[in-house]
Amino acid sequence: MHSNKLSSYLGFTTFGESHGTALGIVIEDIKPGIDFPFDELNLLLANRKPNSNPYSTTRNENDEYQIISGIFEGKTTGMPICILFLNKDAKPGDYEYLKDIFRPGHADFSLFNKFKNYDYRGGGRASGRETISRVAASAFVSQLIKPIEIKFQTIRIGAMSCSGEEYLLINQDNPFCWTDSIKLPELYSYLDDIKSDKDTVGGIVRVSVSRVPAGLGDPVFEKLNANLAKAIISIGSIKGVSFGDGFEGTEHTGSQTNDQMDKAGFLSNHAGGIAGGISTGQPIIINIAVKPISSHGKSQKTINKSGEEVSIAITGRHDVCHIPRVLPVIEAMIKLCLADAIAWQKQIAGQKLYIDDYRESLDKIDEDLLLLLYRRKKVVEQVKTLKRETNLEFRDVAREQVIAEQWTLLADELGLDKTAVLEILDRVLEVCRIDNPDCSL
Repeated sequence: MHSNKLSSYLGFTTFGESHGTALGIVIEDIKPGIDFPFDELNLLLANRKPNSNPYSTTRNENDEYQIISGIFEGKTTGMPICILFLNKDAKPGDYEYLKDIFRPGHADFSLFNKFKNYDYRGGGRASGRETISRVAASAFVSQLIKPIEIKFQTIRIGAMSCSGEEYLLINQDNPFCWTDSIKLPELYSYLDDIKSDKDTVGGIVRVSVSRVPAGLGDPVFEKLNANLAKAIISIGSIKGVSFGDGFEGTEHTGSQTNDQMDKAGFLSNHAGGIAGGISTGQPIIINIAVKPISSHGKSQKTINKSGEEVSIAITGRHDVCHIPRVLPVIEAMIKLCLADAIAWQKQIAGQKLYIDDYRESLDKIDEDLLLLLYRRKKVVEQVKTLKRETNLEFRDVAREQVIAEQWTLLADELGLDKTAVLEILDRVLEVCRIDNPDCSL
């Protein structure tokens, strides 16, 4: 499993738990001689920081960081960069009463059923604190994506709707990006009532990504909207992503929602700036559903590890509405996704690249090949177990012949040397048989 690694333009791995010693990030694919983005990183971390408004968790983390490696005299060395964020206000003891209980709405039950073990201290890796590493990573791509601009408007929080149409940059003066100034006091009064009732609320956020060049993204499986959706929905509290008119567009006809054009450009933007998975040059409009924080003080029914029914009321430090803290994370994931698309587009467009750019691309491809080989070996191990349980022959020569024929046909289509490809197949099968002798798939 490599689910803690994002193989994008930057390429990084995150680690750490919410109430462990620290969280951190390792960035391997970085060029030497780049100024470390201290100011950018500090600003982004301040936007995401806990205890930043009356409706945020009261956990008092200053989010100071330690640069462990990869930086010398303020510049990247080309070696892996490791950054640590120490947990200075962690309180793992607060969760001791929950160690055998699955909290409703959290990942406890799912993690336990997958791994037969999980970190009950605030959710471990499933905690929102994990996102600090994502935000840190995005500081390294800000220069690459210029002049693209990312702005927000929160159109709903709980039962309250916002009628304003302006998009705002993330700022501490209006942390919710609530554009209806008349309703703002009403919003805070509403959140005060939710807080007094020991409950939480989520909302709907709309993002405008402007100044995006046309041509970003690729057809079929690497569509820009598909990659953006995956990047955003990988954030723990995101439950829905749509583009342009989204679900509302289903109420209208094709003649109403098609974005017609004249010589001056597009006459509308119902598609949200992406067509066929490729950017059109219009603003990319993304609608995002943010669920309420699952930890609240009301009594709830659940079960423990033994399957017994219990009731709990979760105590501790939790957000009433965490939209102000999730906005910087959404921004970070959009930046990382766009940086990846821009980097690939430079190669397609034949823009001037240097040897390090090509080597970086090749290194990523080589890494993907090794990860696929590792995954294949793991599947073969599962096949071995299944064949043992069902008394099937471990070695299936006919199956191997079918694989060889498939590889040969594909090699022919791609214009690759068939003899060399079959030699690679032999080596792949050999690697997968290590620890799994006489077993094939």
